[in-house]
Amino acid sequence: MTKAGYERLEAELRRLKNEERPAVIQAIAEARAHGDLSENAEYHAAKERQGWIESQIIELEDKYSRAQVIDVSKMNGSADSAVKFGATVTLADEDTEEEKSWQIVGDYEADVREGKISISSPIARALIGKTEGDVVEVAAPGGARSYEIVRVEYK
Repeated sequence: MTKAGYERLEAELRRLKNEERPAVIQAIAEARAHGDLSENAEYHAAKERQGWIESQIIELEDKYSRAQVIDVSKMNGSADSAVKFGATVTLADEDTEEEKSWQIVGDYEADVREGKISISSPIARALIGKTEGDVVEVAAPGGARSYEIVRVEYK
Protein backbone atom coordinates (compact mmCIF):
# COMPACT_ATOMS: atom_id res chain seq x y z
CA MET A 1 0.00 0.00 0.00
CA THR A 2 1.18 3.53 -0.64
CA LYS A 3 2.05 5.88 2.20
CA ALA A 4 -1.05 8.00 1.44
CA GLY A 5 -3.27 4.90 1.57
CA TYR A 6 -1.72 3.87 4.88
CA GLU A 7 -2.34 7.32 6.37
CA ARG A 8 -5.96 7.25 5.14
CA LEU A 9 -6.43 3.80 6.72
CA GLU A 10 -4.96 5.06 9.99
CA ALA A 11 -7.25 8.12 9.98
CA GLU A 12 -10.37 6.01 9.33
CA LEU A 13 -9.45 3.63 12.14
CA ARG A 14 -8.88 6.54 14.51
CA ARG A 15 -12.24 8.09 13.51
CA LEU A 16 -14.13 4.86 14.13
CA LYS A 17 -12.50 4.33 17.52
CA ASN A 18 -12.58 7.92 18.79
CA GLU A 19 -15.83 9.26 17.28
CA GLU A 20 -18.17 6.55 16.02
CA ARG A 21 -17.69 4.04 18.85
CA PRO A 22 -18.36 6.55 21.68
CA ALA A 23 -21.34 8.01 19.77
CA VAL A 24 -23.02 4.63 19.36
CA ILE A 25 -22.39 3.75 23.01
CA GLN A 26 -24.13 6.99 23.97
CA ALA A 27 -27.04 6.20 21.62
CA ILE A 28 -27.45 2.75 23.23
CA ALA A 29 -27.46 4.30 26.71
CA GLU A 30 -30.12 6.83 25.69
CA ALA A 31 -32.29 4.14 24.09
CA ARG A 32 -32.01 1.98 27.23
CA ALA A 33 -33.31 4.86 29.28
CA HIS A 34 -36.58 4.74 27.33
CA GLY A 35 -37.57 1.48 28.99
CA ASP A 36 -38.75 -1.79 27.42
CA LEU A 37 -35.93 -2.97 25.14
CA SER A 38 -37.93 -5.65 23.31
CA GLU A 39 -39.97 -3.07 21.40
CA ASN A 40 -37.40 -0.27 21.33
CA ALA A 41 -36.43 0.37 17.66
CA GLU A 42 -33.83 2.98 18.62
CA TYR A 43 -32.06 0.46 20.84
CA HIS A 44 -32.02 -2.25 18.17
CA ALA A 45 -30.79 0.20 15.50
CA ALA A 46 -28.01 1.42 17.79
CA LYS A 47 -26.96 -2.16 18.62
CA GLU A 48 -26.90 -3.02 14.91
CA ARG A 49 -24.78 0.08 14.22
CA GLN A 50 -22.45 -0.91 17.06
CA GLY A 51 -21.95 -4.34 15.51
CA TRP A 52 -21.15 -2.80 12.15
CA ILE A 53 -18.64 -0.34 13.69
CA GLU A 54 -16.91 -3.10 15.65
CA SER A 55 -16.61 -5.29 12.54
CA GLN A 56 -15.15 -2.35 10.59
CA ILE A 57 -12.61 -1.72 13.36
CA ILE A 58 -11.56 -5.38 13.35
CA GLU A 59 -11.21 -5.41 9.56
CA LEU A 60 -9.22 -2.15 9.45
CA GLU A 61 -6.97 -3.21 12.35
CA ASP A 62 -6.17 -6.39 10.44
CA LYS A 63 -5.30 -4.45 7.27
CA TYR A 64 -3.31 -1.93 9.32
CA SER A 65 -1.26 -4.60 11.07
CA ARG A 66 -0.44 -6.45 7.85
CA ALA A 67 0.18 -3.39 5.65
CA GLN A 68 3.44 -3.08 3.79
CA VAL A 69 4.00 0.58 3.03
CA ILE A 70 5.87 1.47 -0.15
CA ASP A 71 7.13 5.02 -0.65
CA VAL A 72 6.45 5.54 -4.35
CA SER A 73 8.52 8.74 -4.50
CA LYS A 74 11.70 6.72 -3.81
CA MET A 75 11.11 4.25 -6.65
CA ASN A 76 13.07 4.22 -9.89
CA GLY A 77 11.49 6.62 -12.36
CA SER A 78 13.68 6.33 -15.46
CA ALA A 79 12.02 6.36 -18.88
CA ASP A 80 12.88 2.71 -19.55
CA SER A 81 11.58 1.43 -16.22
CA ALA A 82 8.92 -1.25 -16.14
CA VAL A 83 5.48 -0.69 -14.65
CA LYS A 84 5.24 -1.86 -11.04
CA PHE A 85 3.22 -1.11 -7.94
CA GLY A 86 2.87 2.63 -7.31
CA ALA A 87 3.49 3.68 -10.91
CA THR A 88 1.34 6.32 -12.52
CA VAL A 89 0.79 5.09 -16.06
CA THR A 90 -0.54 7.22 -18.90
CA LEU A 91 -2.33 5.11 -21.50
CA ALA A 92 -3.60 5.97 -24.97
CA ASP A 93 -6.64 4.02 -26.16
CA GLU A 94 -5.69 2.58 -29.55
CA ASP A 95 -9.22 3.06 -30.91
CA THR A 96 -10.07 6.56 -29.68
CA GLU A 97 -6.56 8.01 -29.03
CA GLU A 98 -7.94 9.23 -25.68
CA GLU A 99 -5.32 9.39 -22.93
CA LYS A 100 -5.92 8.49 -19.29
CA SER A 101 -3.59 8.26 -16.32
CA TRP A 102 -3.89 5.66 -13.58
CA GLN A 103 -1.87 5.04 -10.45
CA ILE A 104 -1.54 1.38 -9.46
CA VAL A 105 -2.27 1.07 -5.74
CA GLY A 106 -3.34 -1.50 -3.17
CA ASP A 107 -6.85 -2.95 -3.10
CA TYR A 108 -7.92 -0.88 -0.09
CA GLU A 109 -6.97 2.49 -1.59
CA ALA A 110 -8.27 1.98 -5.14
CA ASP A 111 -10.67 4.71 -6.29
CA VAL A 112 -11.35 5.10 -10.02
CA ARG A 113 -12.70 8.64 -9.55
CA GLU A 114 -9.28 9.64 -8.15
CA GLY A 115 -7.41 7.83 -10.92
CA LYS A 116 -6.24 4.97 -8.66
CA ILE A 117 -6.71 1.37 -9.75
CA SER A 118 -6.15 -1.78 -7.73
CA ILE A 119 -3.06 -3.88 -8.34
CA SER A 120 -5.42 -6.85 -8.72
CA SER A 121 -7.58 -5.21 -11.43
CA PRO A 122 -7.38 -6.63 -14.97
CA ILE A 123 -5.82 -3.47 -16.40
CA ALA A 124 -3.14 -3.26 -13.69
CA ARG A 125 -2.28 -6.95 -14.09
CA ALA A 126 -1.88 -6.38 -17.84
CA LEU A 127 0.41 -3.38 -17.23
CA ILE A 128 2.79 -4.89 -14.66
CA GLY A 129 6.23 -5.48 -16.17
CA LYS A 130 5.55 -3.49 -19.35
CA THR A 131 7.46 -0.35 -20.40
CA GLU A 132 6.73 2.86 -22.31
CA GLY A 133 5.75 2.17 -25.91
CA ASP A 134 4.36 -1.31 -25.18
CA VAL A 135 0.82 -2.14 -26.26
CA VAL A 136 -1.35 -4.09 -23.82
CA GLU A 137 -4.68 -5.76 -24.42
CA VAL A 138 -7.17 -5.73 -21.56
CA ALA A 139 -10.30 -7.84 -21.33
CA ALA A 140 -13.05 -5.36 -20.47
CA PRO A 141 -16.78 -5.98 -19.92
CA GLY A 142 -17.49 -4.40 -23.31
CA GLY A 143 -14.83 -6.48 -25.08
CA ALA A 144 -11.05 -6.42 -25.37
CA ARG A 145 -9.39 -3.00 -25.47
CA SER A 146 -5.85 -2.14 -26.60
CA TYR A 147 -3.81 0.58 -24.93
CA GLU A 148 -0.36 1.97 -25.63
CA ILE A 149 1.74 2.92 -22.61
CA VAL A 150 2.63 6.57 -23.20
CA ARG A 151 4.36 7.37 -19.90
CA VAL A 152 5.41 5.62 -16.67
CA GLU A 153 6.02 7.89 -13.66
CA TYR A 154 6.68 7.43 -9.96
CA LYS A 155 5.46 10.45 -8.04
